[in-house]
Amino acid sequence: MTVGDEAKILAMAPPQEIGVRCGARFTTYPELFEHAGHAAQGLSELGIGAGDRVAVLLRNSIEFLEASIATVPLGAGAVPLNWHCSGEELAYMLADSGARVLIAHDNLWSTVSESVPDGVTLVIVPSDDADMDIRPPAGALLWRDWLASGRSWGATLENAPLSIIYTSGTTGQPKGVVRTVPDDAKREAVRAKLASVFGIGTGERTLIPAPLYHSAPNGYAHAAAIREMDMTLMKRFDPEDFLALVAERRVTVVQMVPTMFVRLLALPDEVRSRYDLSSLRWVVHGAAPCPPNIKLAMIRWLGPIVTEYYGSTETGPITFCTSQEWLAHPGTVGRPLEGAVVKVLDAEGGELGPGESGEIYMWLDVWPDFTYAGDAAKRRAVEREGLVSCGDIGYLDEDGFLYLNDRRSDIVISGGVNIYSIEIEDCLLSLAAVRDCAVFGVPDDEYGEALAVHLELEDGATLTAEAVREHVRSHLAAYKAPRVVEFSDSLPREDSGKIFKRRLREPYWAGRDRPI
Repeated sequence: MTVGDEAKILAMAPPQEIGVRCGARFTTYPELFEHAGHAAQGLSELGIGAGDRVAVLLRNSIEFLEASIATVPLGAGAVPLNWHCSGEELAYMLADSGARVLIAHDNLWSTVSESVPDGVTLVIVPSDDADMDIRPPAGALLWRDWLASGRSWGATLENAPLSIIYTSGTTGQPKGVVRTVPDDAKREAVRAKLASVFGIGTGERTLIPAPLYHSAPNGYAHAAAIREMDMTLMKRFDPEDFLALVAERRVTVVQMVPTMFVRLLALPDEVRSRYDLSSLRWVVHGAAPCPPNIKLAMIRWLGPIVTEYYGSTETGPITFCTSQEWLAHPGTVGRPLEGAVVKVLDAEGGELGPGESGEIYMWLDVWPDFTYAGDAAKRRAVEREGLVSCGDIGYLDEDGFLYLNDRRSDIVISGGVNIYSIEIEDCLLSLAAVRDCAVFGVPDDEYGEALAVHLELEDGATLTAEAVREHVRSHLAAYKAPRVVEFSDSLPREDSGKIFKRRLREPYWAGRDRPI
């Protein structure tokens, strides 16, 4: 399929028809919810009920929404899994979440075929581009059989826990964020807050270019479905396809990450000018800090419709800024939303004044509380006086605008995806030739940051850069393999013996603003 072909296929659907599109497929909302009801009945017959968890290993698709919504009337929780992860990583999340059912695309299930915990029922969903030779494993159930059953769960589709999203944590292992079930008043307050930040509303037309296993696009898509907004799901982000879809579907609101901005701006002027983007009224971005030059270029191109939020999977959106506010305060991630509290604290927990950098603690009053799956101690460790930290360092200015300038933890944000360095370091330390290593982020014009590793080898040991990358790929997701691999006789250390990562990182960032 060539660039723009997906948009041309989607444009064949009657423009007045409202529903969900993905590739060449289309469904109306009545059909979507009917299918979700059939799947809910199927899950119920498998014994899924309140408090149970259903893992979802699906690419962006109509079935992703149907499977997630199917858990709602049962009081169960969907657990979206990053299908880029290795079998080992997926096995950890399946076991940690306690998922009793795994719903997977037929060309993805093999990734975890050797690692699915005992007692987990596998449900196979056919993918549009699956190899015809793919056959479901013995004992697996078929998604289409559920949809064809005609049996439907009769309860409301709106009262259940939010999806359980796995996010990187301070131990290096992913953490499942499990939110408490909000009451009706809090649920409506959350929906109103999300609508104000993300531009969600009945009659809007949206395009979702990011993977639904991530927190923000996942919540965004479900909020849009509740309001039955016309929705187009991209299977993967392509910059010119994105522009073509906006023009063809007359998209009004969209949520993005800075890496997408970089790719759009890299298109030649004659390509960008080819598409009518005048329908857009709201472009909101988050997930990773946006380099100021990229943000300014997007505002100049699209006009003052580019907005930004800051928060985390645990806290939801906390700050927000318009184009006008950002132009008046370049580099800010915004001011606290109504009902949000942001404090900058020193190491002892004392509150710092304007311009003083410290760890950022925050909370939004209407956001449901949370814990981490199977580990309440981790939850307590990130809280001070009712506020939660996701490890960022920053400061507030005199006008109350928040800025980020460092991270307490060594999370690398590449293309809006959090990559935890300790996980990769632990993987590399399993190599006999490696005495010690340090993984950190270095500049990347497209992704914001790329992974680098400096290694100290055992005396007499030899190792190649490609062997280092291949070792990581064999145990972790391929995108966690470091782009830069350097070998050192000795790594700089603090008096405590801890590697001084800042000294390793500084030469790469000399003369550049680190996008953190």
